[in-house]
Amino acid sequence: MRMEKMIRQLESVRRDGSNKVFSMYLNTDPSDPEQQGGKWRLQLKNGMRNFEEYLQQDSDKEELRNFQQVKRQVEKFMGEHEQHLQRGVILFATADEEVWYADCIQVRVKTEFYWKETAELAQLENILHDYPKAGIILVQKNEIKVIEANLNRVENTWQFEFDLDKENWHVKQSTTKVGQAASAKQKAGIKKDNFEAKFKANLQRWYKSIAPKLDRLAKDNEWEKTYIMGEKDISSELKNQMHHNVEAIIHKNVLELDESRVLQEVFG
Repeated sequence: MRMEKMIRQLESVRRDGSNKVFSMYLNTDPSDPEQQGGKWRLQLKNGMRNFEEYLQQDSDKEELRNFQQVKRQVEKFMGEHEQHLQRGVILFATADEEVWYADCIQVRVKTEFYWKETAELAQLENILHDYPKAGIILVQKNEIKVIEANLNRVENTWQFEFDLDKENWHVKQSTTKVGQAASAKQKAGIKKDNFEAKFKANLQRWYKSIAPKLDRLAKDNEWEKTYIMGEKDISSELKNQMHHNVEAIIHKNVLELDESRVLQEVFG
């Protein structure tokens, strides 16, 4: 489920009485100096214990039982996903499981726990603002790679290459070392001076032919923001040929970078 849709559903939830909503943001980022040694385990344990001790002093035993049921659900999820944690965990739950959403995300969060009538959504809304569903278009003359990311996590990639003989763009079939070697061999067979002259003369026409495909990707996949990365002249020309709004152009040649490094360049 898209998080935007999940937020709309959670906004309509209000629980009066003993069956409240538990909200959790848990920092599990191993690169965070404050998380060395899996400190999140202690933070989770202490957070749950504080709620439990508070409710044990209250007269509403039903609410205590509901919280303990949620606690078991949370501990079960964390146990099952402990080996696959990323930078943060977001979780919303009720004892009857009418509300249940849990996800390990590639975004660092501030550890917070809530047990109240409504879901606590402020931090999640800030995360969605900072890490929207985005398309990142990497352009390098006759090659284009598109990375689709959501919440700082790669969801899809597409690669296109311009065939100089047929003068059209095609989907690049292989990203393996064998495929890369074949591509390099093909490029080596093209005289550099001839290619450069042809490229400069046909830059606008070549990018005009690929732009509708990129516009369609952006529309069909509902990108909230689109970025173009590449050398100044070619990235600017590609932007001019696209109808879809481009959030920003980043003048860096990063087509060969690992996809996670590309996301760091865009989102930090």
